[in-house]
Amino acid sequence: MSVVEAEGLGLTFETNDGPVHALSDVNLTIDKGEFVSFIGPSGCGKTTFLRVIADLEQPTSGTITVNGTTPEKARKQRSYGYVFQAAGLYPWRTIERNVALPLEIMGYAKAEQRERIARTLDLVNLTGFEKKYPWQLSGGMQQRASIARALSFDADLLLMDEPFGALDEIVRDHLNDQLLQLWAKTDKTICFVTHSIPEAVYLSTKIVVMSPRPGRVTDIIESTLPKERPLDIRESPEFLEIAARVRDGLRAGHSYEE
Repeated sequence: MSVVEAEGLGLTFETNDGPVHALSDVNLTIDKGEFVSFIGPSGCGKTTFLRVIADLEQPTSGTITVNGTTPEKARKQRSYGYVFQAAGLYPWRTIERNVALPLEIMGYAKAEQRERIARTLDLVNLTGFEKKYPWQLSGGMQQRASIARALSFDADLLLMDEPFGALDEIVRDHLNDQLLQLWAKTDKTICFVTHSIPEAVYLSTKIVVMSPRPGRVTDIIESTLPKERPLDIRESPEFLEIAARVRDGLRAGHSYEE
């Protein structure tokens, strides 16, 4: 079953300096339970595509469906959770109250809010930090709280826009490992934007390689790695082979003469 289906998708922004072609003729199917990474140079439309799925941007050509309906209807049906580059936690709210925010907006009863907060904080290994404030947590812990907030209302689709991009490599490795465990436990469909080739290869069942603006899909790589992935799999010939194909796709889609 397809969760996201894009056909001939294009998006052009009208600016004072003329049109900006952000996406061009994107054709992509994302099936239920897949972990799909989007990789490409800055400005290639990775985040724009995520925002189109989320109904935060409207395409100017082609079609897109989310769970078989329009992005607008999917948004109103609370079909996805969104994790941004910055954790975006409210500093005056405790961690549990930050996680509760979408539940409060959606009108969940207090008892169910407490149950969902406890369950999602456990999923991201933050049990015991409920009463802490964001400034009392490390950057990695703040991002885990942001993921818990996106998971709190149990949407099937998780949209993640470079959530670990600002973190150091050791913390990123740890969170990559935890994210795979979380994905295995929840069976969510995940769309993940990254600039890191090793991160894309390590996490994904499918890697979408995009070209510079206007963003086009230059390659779609189906991963042959097993679902269980210890960190040292990144030293394996199979991993390095996929990484080389991603690198080749990025190089082929990039015009160095621009």
